[in-house]
Amino acid sequence: MHRNRFTKIVATLGPASSTPERLRTLFEAGADVFRLNFSHGQPEDHRQRVDQLRALEKEYKHPIAILMDLQGPKLRLGTFAKGPMDLKKGQKLRFDMDAAPGTAKRIPLLHPEIFKAAKPDGLLLIDDGKVRLRIVEHDAETIDTVVEVAGTISDRKGVNLPNLVLPVSPMTPKDHKDLVFGLSLGVDWVALSFVQHAHDIAELKKLVAGRAAVMAKLEKPQAIEHLDEIIEQSDGIMVARGDLGVEMPPEAVPPLQKRILAACRAAGKPTIVATQMLESMIHSPTPTRAEVSDVATAVYDGTDGVMLSAESASGDYPIEAVTIMDRILKSVEGDPLYRRLMDASRREPEATTADAISAAARQCAHTLSAAAIVTYTNTGSTTLRAARERPDVRILCLTPNLNTARRMTLTWGVHPVRTEDAHNFADMVQRAVRVARHEGIAKEGERLVITAGVPFGTPGATNILRIAYV
Repeated sequence: MHRNRFTKIVATLGPASSTPERLRTLFEAGADVFRLNFSHGQPEDHRQRVDQLRALEKEYKHPIAILMDLQGPKLRLGTFAKGPMDLKKGQKLRFDMDAAPGTAKRIPLLHPEIFKAAKPDGLLLIDDGKVRLRIVEHDAETIDTVVEVAGTISDRKGVNLPNLVLPVSPMTPKDHKDLVFGLSLGVDWVALSFVQHAHDIAELKKLVAGRAAVMAKLEKPQAIEHLDEIIEQSDGIMVARGDLGVEMPPEAVPPLQKRILAACRAAGKPTIVATQMLESMIHSPTPTRAEVSDVATAVYDGTDGVMLSAESASGDYPIEAVTIMDRILKSVEGDPLYRRLMDASRREPEATTADAISAAARQCAHTLSAAAIVTYTNTGSTTLRAARERPDVRILCLTPNLNTARRMTLTWGVHPVRTEDAHNFADMVQRAVRVARHEGIAKEGERLVITAGVPFGTPGATNILRIAYV
């Protein structure tokens, strides 16, 4: 089976999508990649979902990508003695390192790194910025604040300190434990939260050791200062607009999203736009018009994938959310403006044989009205180059490596199939034609544009282009 669209859908799993029947329906509705959020759930829950997805993969004979999302060093309040507490504007409040439940005068904040980094007149944001406090003074164990934006706070709410680089490792002891477990399950992507520097990703890649692709979640302003380095070090990027929108002015996020997506496309790295895409569908069977426009904008910007979070994990309408997302993507991609934008934003290829072949494949496919571009690849690099060109036809990725096939599921326009590598020119053409027909991508009489490398089976050796009739 293949999707009749280029942009991919990432669905987060949770209580609302944990049964085999529900997973099957989500996949059939259009979910291409499934996210395991390790901020929630027990290890056994995640194991069960992976087993169910692998069974589904075997049944449909189609690679399914699984993305594990590490929690990262999320900063949170302690607990309160008398439950939720209403803060009033102008109220004075102290934060300290005492684990005792909070009161109307003091609140536990058991993160020494915050006390080290705090600065007078700095901001302390609680619950995604719903409550805002100004730092008046601080020392190694206390922070005195005054409430600027009133609201209700409660146990374990998240804390943000905008414009501060916190001296914390991107991975907590929990993350290390979760990573070992996730890799043992055979996840395809590992997403790292709260990335600040390229070396955060380098640290994770050492631990992963090639067993999965690594994705940087951009949700700190400090990451934007090192954007190019982070993109270079990562295998993919997630624009995590939740925390990013808390720590930056909301009006700064849309142009930043466009900047990130453009930089990733230039680098040939897959992207996901995430957070609040169809937020109202957690409890409503239909999205708002603003949400539809938001999803459409991400697609017009050329993102590889869009992500559902609580909508599919814990919402009342997970299937409907995926279905509507699928409809939005197809509608945008059917707009002539979408094609013009993809062509206009295409950069000149680099002066390499592989890039020249990929650019030529795009042009040939367009000129000949080919059914698809076929890429033979071991590592996925040939396919990523083809996707960077944003051709107006599907990209059929043929690889002998199942892990590569799964990872490529996230990439724009790619339909991955696991098959043996070609042995010679004749086999290359015959295999491409046979698979394209079997997968319903090409019909008799149509043409395919095929790219591969000689000698066959040599990674990174894309150097030939062939036109074939089906």
